[in-house]
Amino acid sequence: MLLKLLTRNRWFMGKLSLKPGDSMIEEMILCRNLLQAVVSNRNGQLHKYSTSTNMDEKIAVRKFEEEGRPLYLDAQATTPVDPRVLDAMLPYMTNYYGNPHSRTHSYGWESEKAVEQAREQVARLINADPKEIIFTSGATESNNIAIKGVARFYKIKKNHIITTQTEHKCVLDSCRVLEGEGFEVTYLPVLPSGLIDINSLQEAIRPTTVLVSVMGVNNEIGVQQPLAEIGAICRKAKVFFHCDAAQAVGKIPIDVEAMSIDLMSISGHKLYGPKGVGVLYVRRRPRVRIEALQSGGGQERGLRSGTVPTPLAVGIGAACEIAKQEIQYDHNRIKKLSQRLVDQISRSLTHVIRNGDPEHSYPGCVNLSFAYVEGESLLMALKDVALSSGSACTSASLEPSYVLRAIGAEEDLAHSSIRFGIGRFTTEAEVDYTAQKCIHQVSKLREMSPLWEMVQEGIDLKSIKWTQH
Repeated sequence: MLLKLLTRNRWFMGKLSLKPGDSMIEEMILCRNLLQAVVSNRNGQLHKYSTSTNMDEKIAVRKFEEEGRPLYLDAQATTPVDPRVLDAMLPYMTNYYGNPHSRTHSYGWESEKAVEQAREQVARLINADPKEIIFTSGATESNNIAIKGVARFYKIKKNHIITTQTEHKCVLDSCRVLEGEGFEVTYLPVLPSGLIDINSLQEAIRPTTVLVSVMGVNNEIGVQQPLAEIGAICRKAKVFFHCDAAQAVGKIPIDVEAMSIDLMSISGHKLYGPKGVGVLYVRRRPRVRIEALQSGGGQERGLRSGTVPTPLAVGIGAACEIAKQEIQYDHNRIKKLSQRLVDQISRSLTHVIRNGDPEHSYPGCVNLSFAYVEGESLLMALKDVALSSGSACTSASLEPSYVLRAIGAEEDLAHSSIRFGIGRFTTEAEVDYTAQKCIHQVSKLREMSPLWEMVQEGIDLKSIKWTQH
């Protein structure tokens, strides 16, 4: 609806030198750019955007430099709201503003109906029962409820939890809180590929193990864990299996029944939905019991008290509905763009290491280490491209990524890593520009590096005994 309204306005189309594309993805990019044009003003004039996914690189460079905003290749940190999601949300931010828990009038009934429809949309994407869907404020809250809630409910009988060293910080911190309460936690190491060792998991399970928590897709290196195998092991041992699927849902197929997942965390803004909303899937058969973390009105089956924000619930529901329809199309397109980026960089630069297993990973997350280049310096040199040197939740730290350390990356390579996040609205021109810019800046930084000069002369840096002064 929003796309039609904007594209019908001939003044907009003429001012922006745009025309609707033939393909669906071009229309989505067009709508994104139109929305940006509405809110972006530079010296009192509207910017000019292009919708072509095959525009010449020089034209792309000029237009992006004119905008003054960097290109966005940080899809693991967050994704833009899909215009179709915004379209679904808008009525519930204006006319249909009732409290979904108000049962005495039509305003509440309208909102309740919308929330329940959103619950069904999320459930269909992961093959769950709508009654198993709990709305939260995001994946961090979902992870906290799942890990702390299950552990505390079953603490009299079981007090052991298993997770991995490469989990998201909120999972690791939740486990550390439980350790302070007397629980035992096993932090499993991962293989150099980033994958979990299935045999190590089996050996770590005890009679007192209550929960295994393993993320579906790693937020830093994109490694995709064998969820079905992990779920089968947990089901056989009668241990609950929790999966942090914030980076997985909507990007790779997830089936909670086939994968024997008992609890799963989902984030709205990681799948082109709004920020501030997430989902916790809690299995009903066999039933998983949870001790609620917060007190209140007992909403969401008593597991998460507080008024459910109807517009946000509608948003994550719409995002899941779109993802279910387009997951294969998105995956194929993102895989092609990812390969295009890696191929261009690999052809022009040596001593580039891809972190994580390239085969068992989500293609939209590409983590590369550029030897003899400081990652922070490269990010500054690439200021016209929004990239990351690690998780957005821990990037304020100057310490090398704990995920890269866990897979055995050397400290200098861990410091030189850059994460490229490719999403639904990323274009070929953006990938080409980023690749060429990266090649140019890495070469430039290496020319200034005495270490690179020594390597070029054939000196083995590991054989040198460095002294401190």
